[in-house]
Amino acid sequence: MVTQTAEHPARIAARRSMIGAETKNREAWLAAYADDACIEDPVGPSWLDPTGAGHRGRAALEAFYDATIATTEAIRFEIVDSFAAGNEVANVGTIHITLPDGKVARCEGVFVYAVNPDGLISSLRAFWETDRMMATIG
Repeated sequence: MVTQTAEHPARIAARRSMIGAETKNREAWLAAYADDACIEDPVGPSWLDPTGAGHRGRAALEAFYDATIATTEAIRFEIVDSFAAGNEVANVGTIHITLPDGKVARCEGVFVYAVNPDGLISSLRAFWETDRMMATIG
């Protein structure tokens, strides 16, 4: 992750989520999120979220982890810039996803995390394009 001059609660929480994903530690990843958090990854309708309403609440977060992070061989975040304001942080970068067959996909995007007063993620909105990511698999 890009070194920042000052820590910010949303940046800290986002990093906890990323570390949980990179280490494939389901409990650590879930612990970064509030019980009523909503994940829109990607924002809008997709094969991961046909309605585009997001994955809201503990059971939905667990199901999201199991359907995405748990099915990969490895995940690595490469954050090239980060902008914190209010209770949110927008991270710009690439997620390198190693698939079970060994192929790697690169998901370039902007990943916006909001935190509640307890420093837990209340919202993750990931802006990335499915077609662009699919074109990188190789």
